[in-house]
Formats: sequence, C-alpha cells, structure tokens
Amino acid sequence: MKEKIIYYTDELNDEFSGDNIKPKKIDGKYKYHSNSLFYKICHFFFYRVIATPLAYIYLKLKFHHKIENKKCVKAYKKSGYFLYGNHTQNIGDAVIPSFITIPKDVYLIVHPNNVSMPVLGKITPFLGALPLPDDFKASKNFVTALEKRLNEKNAVVVYPEAHIWPYYTKIRPFTDASFRYPVNLKLPVFSFVNTYRKRKHGKGVNIVTVVDGPFFADESLPPKEQRKKLRDEVYLAMVKASEKSDIEVIKYIKKDIEKDKVNQDD
Repeated sequence: MKEKIIYYTDELNDEFSGDNIKPKKIDGKYKYHSNSLFYKICHFFFYRVIATPLAYIYLKLKFHHKIENKKCVKAYKKSGYFLYGNHTQNIGDAVIPSFITIPKDVYLIVHPNNVSMPVLGKITPFLGALPLPDDFKASKNFVTALEKRLNEKNAVVVYPEAHIWPYYTKIRPFTDASFRYPVNLKLPVFSFVNTYRKRKHGKGVNIVTVVDGPFFADESLPPKEQRKKLRDEVYLAMVKASEKSDIEVIKYIKKDIEKDKVNQDD
C-alpha cells in the first residue's frame, strides 16, 4: 500500500476530513429529541433496518473489522454510559460505536456539519446525531437530550479530538471539557481506539477496535479536578491501545513554521 503524507501545524485544530459544509446555527429552536410516534418509527427504520446492516457489511468488506475487549461494557447493560474514541474515519466513526454497545442505541455528539447536509442532514438526527449547541438555550436543550438518552440506558459517544485525521495511528491531545458530562451525571466512561493492522493476505488495512474501561470520576476531588483526572486516565488508556497499530496508511508530519518562515525570508 502506497503511503500518503499529510503535513499539519496544529494537533488541536487542523481538520483533514475533506468536508466543505457550511454548518447551520444550532440555536434554541433546534429540536434535539421527540417522543412522537413518527420519530420513533423513523429512528428504528433508519437506525436498525437501514444503517446497521449496511454498516456491518461496509466494515467487514472494507476493513475486516473486529472488536477487542467488548466484554468490558457488558456489565453495564442496565446503565447509560459514555464512550470516548479516536477520530480517524469519516463513515467508520459514525457506525463503529454501535457494534460496541449492541443492543444499546448509540447517540453521537457531533459538529453541526453533520446535521447541515442537504439530504443526509435530515436523516442523521434519526441515527443519533446530537449537534453541539451554539447558544445558551440550545445548550440547555442539548444537556436535557443527553440526560434523556442516558436515562433510557443508551450510550453517548464523544470524539474529544474533535477533528478527523484519516487513518492517524496516534492519539492527539484533547482538553477535559467534554468530561464534564460524565462527571456531572456520575456515569461510567469507556474508551475505544480504532487501530490499524496489516492484512495478512491481499491489499487494504484491517481495523481492530480496542475497548477499555470502565473509568469513573473521583468524587473525592472538586469537579474541575475530577474532569482532569478522568480525562488523563482515558487519554493514557487510548495511547496504550493505539500502540497496537502496526501500519501507517497516511504519514502525518508536523510543519516547522518558524523554519519555513526563515527559508522564505532567505
């Protein structure tokens, strides 16, 4: 497999998904959830009838997908929980978590881009997309939606790296901001890392998803310190799991901005 090279400057903010979508504003008018029969029918149809079988076929054919240590979530069938993962696939990241949590439904915290596409953007909310809010009222509605889905014993997925770096084999630094959700709601956290493995026969690359946890906030600490400690524990587990990758489909190289500037001045 020929190696591709991508140059980056900022691990926290660079985006390489290739999407060029103008996100709509997620304000207080955005409807995060519904108890209507129409919503329930559409959710079941798009999530279970359409997306799940297509996702299974896609992952098996393209990546020979497997999950390691899936058993660690089984003890939490009767509880909602959070999943934190690395962000390295456009399609795969939307569907892989649902195979970790089966039979639970998965709800994903996403960028507003995911609900802004002309056609698919109307369907993604039925598939569990929860776009990040843009104002105070939307924030209240967003948290209410999170609590509702978790109280229903579903799983909520967070990609703390925020930006997609296709096939990246390491874990990028991320803040503890998103860890306020499990801290406030006192719910367990699991990590998952999509690792990339050499294929024994034929071309292509395999994805093996490595799951770890559970992790819990240390309630003996103040909330801010709980978030930091929980974040650090999850981050270290993800870094350890990422070391199981044994192939680089895309090589990421950091640009030396100061050196480039000097060369340009010369």
